[in-house]
Amino acid sequence: MANMTSYLPQNEGFLQYWLLLLSVVSIGNSVQSYLTTSYTRRVYSAPKTTVTPLHSRTFGTYTALAAIIRLYAAYNITDPMLYQLALWTYIVALGHFYSEWLIFGTARWGKGLAGPVIISVGSLAWMVSQWRMYVR
Repeated sequence: MANMTSYLPQNEGFLQYWLLLLSVVSIGNSVQSYLTTSYTRRVYSAPKTTVTPLHSRTFGTYTALAAIIRLYAAYNITDPMLYQLALWTYIVALGHFYSEWLIFGTARWGKGLAGPVIISVGSLAWMVSQWRMYVR
């Protein structure tokens, strides 16, 4: 078991483990976005909204990019540039989800949209509140 923990981020606190967990989950989400549109349709579920395979793959590509940035931040959480980049991934995600919901009307509030919004808001708040603990 000691060998397995050597692969985890080595700084104090729990934020880097959270970023690692979300990175792994997001990579899984990216893969499923390439394989099917069913999960993407849960987010973009407003009436008269069509989710195409291209849209799903584009969403999966952004999610993979965000996951990679967050993964690098998890292992280098004291680096101010990576920390800021990870923060920006949540800001961009929130901007996207809110605009699709409130401006473009392609998403509607429900469990498909609530999950990503709650994760983004919570992660963003946690990262902002912990800046001084991690960034050196």
